[in-house]
Amino acid sequence: MAETEQPQIYLITPPEFELSVFPDTLARVLDSHPVACVRLALASRDEDRIARAADACREVTHARDVALVIESHLMLVERHGLDGVHLPDAGRSVRAARKELGEDAIVGCFCGTSRHDGMNAGEAGADYISFGPVGATPLDDGARVDMDVFDWWSKVIELPVVAEGALDLALVAQLTPMADFLAFGEEIWREEDPVAALGRFIAAMS
Repeated sequence: MAETEQPQIYLITPPEFELSVFPDTLARVLDSHPVACVRLALASRDEDRIARAADACREVTHARDVALVIESHLMLVERHGLDGVHLPDAGRSVRAARKELGEDAIVGCFCGTSRHDGMNAGEAGADYISFGPVGATPLDDGARVDMDVFDWWSKVIELPVVAEGALDLALVAQLTPMADFLAFGEEIWREEDPVAALGRFIAAMS
């Protein structure tokens, strides 16, 4: 990615949200800022709840020409007219997802902190790789992606890379020359005004 380019914005939904409220909030964010992709990432295992959320978010994103991918639930992609799937398994199911969904679907893959897993997922046919968490977090084992991974990837690998997880303004500024996409989830949704919160992150890219 050329150093003069800014990363595109990739949004991750909250793990839980009210269907009566969140789609309108998402619409306000998409109407206020350029967003390339939204990932539906509910923690719920309730198929009906996930399906209703997928339909509601799809109405919002597709009306604005924004791609919508769903985390993990491969079988719901075609059923609900989504654009693809985000796989959390470091590339192990990329080939199966591609075979199931076809060449036109988006197949993305989370590869944690491992450059090796990212390369394997790319070779398997992923459309993008995401690494994270970038910032400090007490969750899981506390591991963070080394900035050298993004620097190396941006110089050597053409496959788009997403940076996600515990981003702050300083990290956004640091990642801007190296990442193709910056992913924001709770970083904006936990704020009283998600539109303004995303605006601050976008300003930090300048």
